[in-house]
Amino acid sequence: MDEIVKAALAKWPHVPHCHGWLALDARGDWYLRDESVQRAGPFPSPKGSRIEHAKLRAFIERNYEADAAGRWFFQNGPQRVYVQLEAAPWVWRVRWGTQPGPDQPVVASHTGRPALPRSCWLDAEGRLYLDTDIGFGIVHSQDMLDAARALEQGLWQALPLAADEAPARFGFQRDPAPR
Repeated sequence: MDEIVKAALAKWPHVPHCHGWLALDARGDWYLRDESVQRAGPFPSPKGSRIEHAKLRAFIERNYEADAAGRWFFQNGPQRVYVQLEAAPWVWRVRWGTQPGPDQPVVASHTGRPALPRSCWLDAEGRLYLDTDIGFGIVHSQDMLDAARALEQGLWQALPLAADEAPARFGFQRDPAPR
């Protein structure tokens, strides 16, 4: 967490939490959802306004965490902004490279955090998920060929997953509601 965020939390510890205004889609893109978008329907349709400002995205990603109840949030200074998730809290990018080795896939989150896969899951719609040392997430659609290579080589074994059961199984909430 950024030092400026920690300082704001110490200065204003009782700022109300925010719900419904920020969302993460299955491709790792962040969306702002103002009141009119929220009234138009639940995420992901309509999505809202895609956040394209690189520094804002980086700030969100540095301050993206989960609470003990599996509700993911962005700590925006003293305010906790809960995130609606289209698929999962992490979106995995998969590449073949030199780390951990030329014959191993490299996995990193949409926020750039490296991850080590522990298990692989496939839902009825053909979406691939990884449970890793930092949590559960969906493989980015553009990286399915690299992920398929790991499956074909027997590095990952895909287990069946009912996508609706993923939040309970892996301990996260797709749409964290106020308590």
